[in-house]
Amino acid sequence: MIYITSDYITLGQLLKLTDMIQSGGEAKIFLKTHAIFVNGEKEDRRGKKLYPQDHIKIDDQEFEIAHED
Repeated sequence: MIYITSDYITLGQLLKLTDMIQSGGEAKIFLKTHAIFVNGEKEDRRGKKLYPQDHIKIDDQEFEIAHED
């Protein structure tokens, strides 16, 4: 579970939060070399907005976005 305090985060921010990348510049390459799905749909945009209740699968890892109360 990934908790956020704002209305959404981007896919690039998620990758940084989960330590899959160290900088935003790495996101473009990461997105081209890994299988990423948002709510079951293939995704390759680092700016894709992720909202609470979105399900993200990156290779064999799964995450859900939730709003921190």
